[in-house]
Amino acid sequence: MNGFVSSMETKDDAGYVPFGGGLLLQSVDFFPPIVDDPYRFGQIAAANALSDIYAMGGKPITAMNLVGFPGSLDLSILKEILQGGSSKIEESGARLLGGHSVQDDEPKYGLSVTGFVEEDRVVRNAGARPGDRLVLTKPLGFGILTTALKREILSEAEIEDAVETAAHLNKASGEALGEIRASAATDVTGYGFLGHLAEVLRATEVGAVVQRFDVPVWERAEKLAAEGHYPGGLKNNRTYLGDYVTADGVDEGALLPLYDPQTSGGLLVSARRRRPNATSAPSGNAGRRPRSSAKSSKSPAYGSSRASGRRRDPAPAAKTSLEDAPVTRRKRRVRDRNGRREARGAL
Repeated sequence: MNGFVSSMETKDDAGYVPFGGGLLLQSVDFFPPIVDDPYRFGQIAAANALSDIYAMGGKPITAMNLVGFPGSLDLSILKEILQGGSSKIEESGARLLGGHSVQDDEPKYGLSVTGFVEEDRVVRNAGARPGDRLVLTKPLGFGILTTALKREILSEAEIEDAVETAAHLNKASGEALGEIRASAATDVTGYGFLGHLAEVLRATEVGAVVQRFDVPVWERAEKLAAEGHYPGGLKNNRTYLGDYVTADGVDEGALLPLYDPQTSGGLLVSARRRRPNATSAPSGNAGRRPRSSAKSSKSPAYGSSRASGRRRDPAPAAKTSLEDAPVTRRKRRVRDRNGRREARGAL
């Protein structure tokens, strides 16, 4: 292959170019704080930026900091942000090469990341096949929870499990893509679960059937969204996908978390194997404070803390959150737990 080979048309998670017997991957992402703790913000922003490399089956090699910071704020805050980001860069195995900063009205932080993947192991968001199973590695609803945090409806302590999970790298999931021979993958971020699923399906002109209540959602997210506490991006995503999804026998509130824009969300994987070993349950070094009352309503890997305050270890078996969601030829349908049709539409 010669020159750039990544396609803007299919919206791959990272750009890639032939290099050294494989593909050199490149991605960039940064944004303003979504949590109050500067260190945790740095961790989440770095994990989010690194995720694009993992979504394509690659390994991060180098990273560069991107910083916007107000001159009115104490530099100790910036130091904590950078320390949080550095902890995740180190955990990924990449090397920090420096970065660039500008003065801005509000703090912003993220990374430009370079990665590498062997050419025969690259995974794109195009390639899902009829008969594939869908796997989602992190619960949805983080955007809803952080919106409630900004509106002082929830405290950061109440959503600690969700914050910890957002700070967790998708490293293990990315490494597993090649082992399970994933046919397609992407990370779930700003377009929400349904938006990124739509990209995967459109890229290969297939459809999918999703069992709605097999999709993991943070426990309080659905109720908060039904009360109107959700980010503007959720409304935009729902409007954009309105022609493709029609609720039928399900409350609109139950579908809202599937439109929710995520920050450092999990990987969405399409693969043949029924129970792939691709899980992204938080590890012990994912963050600093384990206590939380926010928990996934479906996945035991994201359970509540024990009475001692120590986070429960993840279940040893991988969780196939959408194990009954086959990829089909034309239509996508979302069903409830009893098999009734909730929503459907050609993508």
